[in-house]
Amino acid sequence: MSRAEVLLVYDKECPACNNYCQMIRIKESLGDLKIVNAREQSDIMREITEQGIDIDQGMVLKLGGEIYYGADAIQKLALISTRAGIFNRVNYWLFQSRILARTLYPVLRYFRNLLLKALGKTKINNLGVNGNDKF
Repeated sequence: MSRAEVLLVYDKECPACNNYCQMIRIKESLGDLKIVNAREQSDIMREITEQGIDIDQGMVLKLGGEIYYGADAIQKLALISTRAGIFNRVNYWLFQSRILARTLYPVLRYFRNLLLKALGKTKINNLGVNGNDKF
């Protein structure tokens, strides 16, 4: 199997997201996981925006040429992650199931949004929607 480009795009100003993305480990045979801050201009952020994906509503995983968003991204990460360490084993156990990932992800996103609101952070608003700057 050839090593693929693996990009994980998320809001680095979110402490919960940042901790998650720093702890996740993927299988070495897949490639190197490159973490991308969604608040910075990049080719992948342009691609995400062109596809109409609202980065404020979920992280994005790009594996090879495929884009995974939100619950699908977290589920795919669980499936390609190593099982080394407690965090990665728990992550796999929680999110290996598509049904469970799609059930838990909106709950996690809700609490993330509350956290960012409490911290006074603004939305990235990559789609440029008027009045969509605050959590």
